[in-house]
Amino acid sequence: MRFILVDKILEMTPGRTIRAVKTLSPAEELFQDHFPGFPVVPGVLLTEMMAQAAGKCLFAEDPKRGRPMLAQIKVASFRDWVRPGEEITLVGEIRSSRPQFAAASCHAEVHGHLVCSAELLFSFQAASNFAEGYRDEVLERFRERAAGETTGNATNS
Repeated sequence: MRFILVDKILEMTPGRTIRAVKTLSPAEELFQDHFPGFPVVPGVLLTEMMAQAAGKCLFAEDPKRGRPMLAQIKVASFRDWVRPGEEITLVGEIRSSRPQFAAASCHAEVHGHLVCSAELLFSFQAASNFAEGYRDEVLERFRERAAGETTGNATNS
């Protein structure tokens, strides 16, 4: 399993809000054990999905301060099961953003139904701590699509 837990950004205002989606295939090995006979997406992965979405929103605002990294889960609440193959909509709202840290309020929905929410705190890691040439493909696809929409040449990704 790759640990890129955002498939596509649907809409974003950098540093303010993001709406993205993720679907985990029923073929993922983790569903054999979580739970046998009743496969569901683990809460820790739902939380990481929300954090990755909010992190993309923060990074898009100011790449120079570094890559946002989840530093604290202040509170997380799980309201319903998410089954393999269901599209999960991830929503993040940046509550505060400072040079050293940021806070986000996030939630996840399936078919418009709230399945979990979390209050997350981020710190920032210098780009020099990452592999040289690291790129965020999901964020780049969103930017390309947004640029195409402003010129009238939108494409799906």
